[in-house]
Amino acid sequence: MTVDGQGQGNGAGPHCLVTGASGYVGGRLVPALLEAGHRVRCLARSPDKLRDHPWARDVETVRGDVTDASSVAGAMEGVDVAYYLVHALGAGADFEDTDRRAARTFAEQAHAAGVRRIVYLGGLTPYGVPEHTLSPHLRSRAEVGRIFLDSPVPATVLRAAVVIGSGSASFEMLRYLTERLPVMVTPSWVHTRTQPVAVRDVLRYLVASARMPPDVDRAFDIGGPDVLTYRDMMRRYAAVAGLRRRVILPVPVLTPGLSSHWVGLVTPVPAAIARPLTESLRHEVVCREHDIARYVPDAPGRPLPFDEALRLARVREAQVATRWSSASVPGAPSDPLPTDPDWAGGSLYRDERDQVVPASPEALWKVIEGIGGEHGWYSFPLAWAVRGRLDRIVGGVGLRRGRRDPHRLRAGDSLDFWRVEEIEPGRLLRLRAEMRLPGLAWLELRVETDGAGCTRYRQRALFHPRGLLGHAYWWSVSPFHALVFGGMARNIALAAAEGADGPASRRTRRRRTGVRR
Repeated sequence: MTVDGQGQGNGAGPHCLVTGASGYVGGRLVPALLEAGHRVRCLARSPDKLRDHPWARDVETVRGDVTDASSVAGAMEGVDVAYYLVHALGAGADFEDTDRRAARTFAEQAHAAGVRRIVYLGGLTPYGVPEHTLSPHLRSRAEVGRIFLDSPVPATVLRAAVVIGSGSASFEMLRYLTERLPVMVTPSWVHTRTQPVAVRDVLRYLVASARMPPDVDRAFDIGGPDVLTYRDMMRRYAAVAGLRRRVILPVPVLTPGLSSHWVGLVTPVPAAIARPLTESLRHEVVCREHDIARYVPDAPGRPLPFDEALRLARVREAQVATRWSSASVPGAPSDPLPTDPDWAGGSLYRDERDQVVPASPEALWKVIEGIGGEHGWYSFPLAWAVRGRLDRIVGGVGLRRGRRDPHRLRAGDSLDFWRVEEIEPGRLLRLRAEMRLPGLAWLELRVETDGAGCTRYRQRALFHPRGLLGHAYWWSVSPFHALVFGGMARNIALAAAEGADGPASRRTRRRRTGVRR
């Protein structure tokens, strides 16, 4: 057993092993277990993937694979509760066999190590449908659950349909299809009923399962209060996102294979993942019981309604992280995480620039904090002027607002057609666009010092499109980014290097960088 992490956790609760901690649910379960006072050990094939998590030093990380009995045996030592949150979806045609072997290995080693409980998150299966007729995805999930329930170790098998949260493959399909297509020709499965559940409720049930009574050894259906078709979910997503009502035209000719290619064409979700998910959508999956409430009582408003789960899952649109390693700071369970797939979290377009500056960090910050207003935007003044005029034509604020103080900024200040969203003096200025746009936009300007002691200027523009028009807008303006944003980065670095104290230097910079007079 190779231990890669240093932390052991400080909780006095059950000692929990979490597999799949780099995955969608596992990455959100670990901090929830720590918060509940549990000690956590993570089993991961690539422990390096967990290092960006803020909880990495609070857990023990073990290198291993659920298909390798020796590594699983080592990871099980001293464990009270073992969470099984892995599956081979998208791993190839033989994923059912891989899932079967891994589950058997996990159950056998849990029994040998004296583990008190196995907790597994599986898929909700349709009532009255023979298992052999299910999609391979649902069939495999059901078989894994049965393996755990047949083992000598008491098991809690939670069965969920569509999990609503940024990073869930099913939710990301819903998000991208709805945001990108105002008119959709869809397969007939859009009329299939399902019972979605918020990721926050899934985590609540998973955490509570660690303290289930010893005699509980069964499966539980978990779902939210709403039973909806996929068509209903897309239309309600559009309403929550402020999009126009989507026109959905189902056709019977799209097979699961064609559906997966269609999803792969429209969304960034890989076809290898989309295909088993779309195959599963031909079956109605609705909870037949809510017995979990006997052991995990529902608080008022829980489980969360679908619309509220959607609002929480779309947190990314209201916040941009100060960290450069990911587009969101891990916090709420609905937030994107650094270990989520690249296609998770919705579309967030970026233009990033990095420039070494032959000046002190203080000199660079002086230029950054003085940006806008009379100092201009340090690149292609005609482009900024045209953009400002266009914004005023459509009822926006344009460039006329200027700035409150020519030298100092504070959070909340208006700055031409931007608003200061966050400022860390000497380090970071983040601006949020208040111009009329088919989406949300930010501009970040940052001062750093690299390992060689050099001052470095880092700049990124971010755009979260709203609907198909938002995507079209980004791609229509992206050819000009090298001129506008590239020139901006170069000229800010040059202005910092030259200094802005003397009138001659100021006149030179105005001519070169487009400072407004």
